Amino acid sequence: MNSALPPRPARSSGTPRRGPLLKRAAWRAAEVFTTPAPPQEFARLFNPLVSSRQLRGVVTAVRHETANSATIEFTPGGTWDAHKAGQYARIGVEIDGVRNWRSYSLVTAEGHDPAITVTAVGRVSSHLVHHTEPGDLLFLAPPQGDFLLPTGPRPLLMLTAGSGLTPVMSMLRTLLPQRRDADVVVIHSSRTPDETLFLDELTQMNDAHHSLTLVHRFTEHEGRLDLATTHDLDTLCPDWRSRKTYVCGPQEMLDDAERLWHSEDLPHELSVERFAPTLFADPDARGGVVTFEKSDKEASAEGNTTLLEVGEDAGVLLPSGCRMGICRTCLTPLVSGTVRNLSSGELCSDEGELIQTCISAAVGPVHLDA
Repeated sequence: MNSALPPRPARSSGTPRRGPLLKRAAWRAAEVFTTPAPPQEFARLFNPLVSSRQLRGVVTAVRHETANSATIEFTPGGTWDAHKAGQYARIGVEIDGVRNWRSYSLVTAEGHDPAITVTAVGRVSSHLVHHTEPGDLLFLAPPQGDFLLPTGPRPLLMLTAGSGLTPVMSMLRTLLPQRRDADVVVIHSSRTPDETLFLDELTQMNDAHHSLTLVHRFTEHEGRLDLATTHDLDTLCPDWRSRKTYVCGPQEMLDDAERLWHSEDLPHELSVERFAPTLFADPDARGGVVTFEKSDKEASAEGNTTLLEVGEDAGVLLPSGCRMGICRTCLTPLVSGTVRNLSSGELCSDEGELIQTCISAAVGPVHLDA
């Protein structure tokens, strides 16, 4: 069965498009009247999406999916790059005067204005779900990620749990309307029907598209999908070995899937989307007292707890972004002591070194410039 999107038309690389050239010329002409300030600063007074330094978006709608989750639609500023199905973006929101960043999957189809679906777990996500209103501003980073539909025709299997469904929804909303001959199996786990994201839409998709096979697994009564062996997959999707598979959900589910596909000699057929770093816990790791010098606070830290978590629990407002060790927004100077990178296992004790607090833990007493 053919499940790929038609190839995108190639863009000519010979002659630049006139639109961007005219736009740049207009900004240069405006500088005559706005110097010494850049014209973008004046434009921002009339349009909050215009910024020469920070990409922004304005919330256009907030729709609650469940009692504890909401879809937030927004219109981005002009420099936003159109997303591909399955990608995510870093979203910034100001809470108590501090800008916080988190990464969220974009749930709309390609070619549509973006939206994120957020479950109220953690301070930032809870704020977005319970306090965001149309007209609010979001800070944005461009779409990224390689959790993407295949370029060639393939039968697909999507294994998701909880909010891990969000990138797959973008794929389904993009793929199904365009390819009637697609062949997609979705096995989604959630605790109860009331807590299932997009339940009505998925049911309608399943009824409208013969190319989609939808399996809901409600774990409160049926238990979790077991990927430690092939038994559940052999029962629910007997031809799973011949399908390109996408997995997004809790860490344990992702780890089990990777082990299973490797044991079947099929690692190239598996794509995994992780929203948390792979951290290696050391049962013998010793922690220590962490001193946040600027904040004049101390906190006891376990050897496998990140400095970012220690600081947040102590009420210290540390910078953070992806919380995965990727964006480097959380870089904080190490004043003294030794920290361990929980991703690589490397130790650092260089005074003044910028460390990533989201993936670093204390090894003995640590002083941070925070």
